[in-house]
Amino acid sequence: QLQLVESGGGLVQPGGSLRLSCAASGFTLDYYAIGWFRQAPGKEREGVSCISSSGVRLNYADSVKGRFTISRDNAKNTVYLHLNSLKPEDTAIYYCAARHTGSSFDYCSGYVGNYDYWGQGTQVTVSS
Repeated sequence: QLQLVESGGGLVQPGGSLRLSCAASGFTLDYYAIGWFRQAPGKEREGVSCISSSGVRLNYADSVKGRFTISRDNAKNTVYLHLNSLKPEDTAIYYCAARHTGSSFDYCSGYVGNYDYWGQGTQVTVSS
């Protein structure tokens, strides 16, 4: 059974940091691009960042550039999203998603519809 599990969310003050993890089970992430998305109450799910299966291509939404960093550790079958300089507007449920990309090692997408497998999400709340 293919499964993605996010963890690391929580309550943090503005300016604080968190590290989100996306762990895969039932399959290896070696040939999968991974995307991080978020959804705030009353808003559509939006792309935050993505990383290609090779780890070479990284993309970020303009709203998080310079503050968030995506990385992957295929040996641990896990992808991370480091959230720094957090703002109240970063409050949302954060989801990771996977897409098998085969030999397209540099494929990466911030579009929700391009991913096949999704985790259940982890809540990030930024508030003083």
